[in-house]
Amino acid sequence: MELLLDNIRSGNNIGSIFRTADALGVKKIWLTGICALPPNREVLKTALGACDSVNWEYRESATLLCEELKQSGYTLLALEQGPERVLLQDYQFDQSITCVVLGNEVEGVNPDILKLVDRVLEIPQFGIKKSLNVAVSAGMLLWQWKWQQLKRQKV
Repeated sequence: MELLLDNIRSGNNIGSIFRTADALGVKKIWLTGICALPPNREVLKTALGACDSVNWEYRESATLLCEELKQSGYTLLALEQGPERVLLQDYQFDQSITCVVLGNEVEGVNPDILKLVDRVLEIPQFGIKKSLNVAVSAGMLLWQWKWQQLKRQKV
């Protein structure tokens, strides 16, 4: 599993995602657009060293990166709300090389990127706001992915 963080402004959110990615075995994090980059103080404060244990790379354009990943055989997913979505608990992660796009805290995943992905995954929400923090969403996504891995291994 790889993550693509697109235009996530908060260094605290990015650091938290790094820390969760380390805990659950993410292979790589792609940072794009206006994302805060290590060694940003906020990123390092919340990552607690995970920027050193999780591979990461910066690219300016998330759209161009998505096109490149698709051409390389990746399954591209987006974590977003929308009509053409699969609920996270219903999606079966397979053994393919997968990258999940997480978008900006306010705008979500760029519509141009949504046109490129194979599936949109949505976390069901039952409150009034219908909005989760991006780092919390990443944690829920990664736990579901890891849980499915563990069940396949019967661990």
